[in-house]
Amino acid sequence: MALKLAQLPDRAPVKLTIQLTPDQIATLTDYAEIYEAIYGKRASIEQLAPEMLETFLNGDAGFKRARKDLHQQRKEK
Repeated sequence: MALKLAQLPDRAPVKLTIQLTPDQIATLTDYAEIYEAIYGKRASIEQLAPEMLETFLNGDAGFKRARKDLHQQRKEK
């Protein structure tokens, strides 16, 4: 079995404050459990969430185009 998210690199932990619904917490808890089963390393939701966001943002072609345009507009000002 493989996950879309690769094994996390070693990093110093960063505190994350966010409000989530109970369903989102349950889903993230399940993801962390499956991550541990696959990689043999425990990772907290706080460690997984930034990588998940990065994976999501890097995979969003519309966002990439819009961000490139935004940066170009900023340079032109």
